[in-house]
Formats: sequence, structure tokens, C-alpha cells
Amino acid sequence: MEFTLKPIAFVSNTRKEIKDDRWGEIVSKIKLTHSFNEGAFEGITEFSHLDIVFYFDQVTDEQIQYEARHPRNNKDFPKVGIFAQRGKNRPNKIGITTVELLEQNGPVLVVKGLDAIDGTPVIDIKPVMKEFLAKGEVKQPDWSISIMEKYWK
Repeated sequence: MEFTLKPIAFVSNTRKEIKDDRWGEIVSKIKLTHSFNEGAFEGITEFSHLDIVFYFDQVTDEQIQYEARHPRNNKDFPKVGIFAQRGKNRPNKIGITTVELLEQNGPVLVVKGLDAIDGTPVIDIKPVMKEFLAKGEVKQPDWSISIMEKYWK
């Protein structure tokens, strides 16, 4: 089965190149396409955080990872499959990030902490609700904690 997705919005920010770290202070604008009006955002400012689902449009088909590899090609980290990491070279090129909603201006959201470069197509926007967050303690391996040390700083 195949299906087609169309962007609902696009990202605008100062990050023009794909980089792995220092996303925490990035402020982005997410502007709806002309298919939507600001009514699509009615009530969104009642939420502090949003999940932004986006498409890694700069990843070529040749870059997609199908085998286990060392995250960031760092041999100090164990080989893991693409579904055991959050790398961009995913089979369907879909990313998701929880961001802080700073404001809404008509058809534009201003958010902080979106790890998507300028021009990235947005597939969906969902409000973060406590009831959908992880239940219980979140477990993760040490290598992933090491990778994330500078990701948001």
C-alpha cells in the first residue's frame, strides 16, 4: 500500500543546514499552507506544547538506513537499527518533535525547540496532553543520553 501526504505548513527559521546539535534555543515559525485558514488553530493557544510531525525532505533515498549502524557513525556507540534511534535517515523520512508554543499570529505558530531546518514541510500538528505522555519511568541506553547532551543546548 502507498499513500500520499501533503504538507499542511512549512517551517521558517535560521537553521539552513542539517546539524545534529544545539536545537534548544531555535525559534521557528510554522505557517499554514493556503489550504487552511487560521481557524485550524482555534483553541491551540490553550496548550503549552505541541507535537510537530514533519518530513525530512532533504534526505535522499540513498541516505535511508535499513541496516544497524553506529549512531552518528561513532564507533563508541553500539550498532542499532533505525527504529532504535531518532536519526533523520528513516524509511518514511518522518520526524516528530515536542515543542514549546510561544504564540499564534493568525496562520502562523511561533515555537521553540523544533529540530527541523528552514523550509521543512510539516505533516501534522498535535497538542501535547499529559494523558498521552509516557506512563511510568522512561528507560533508555547510556549511548542515547550521551548523544542528547548537546542536542538541545
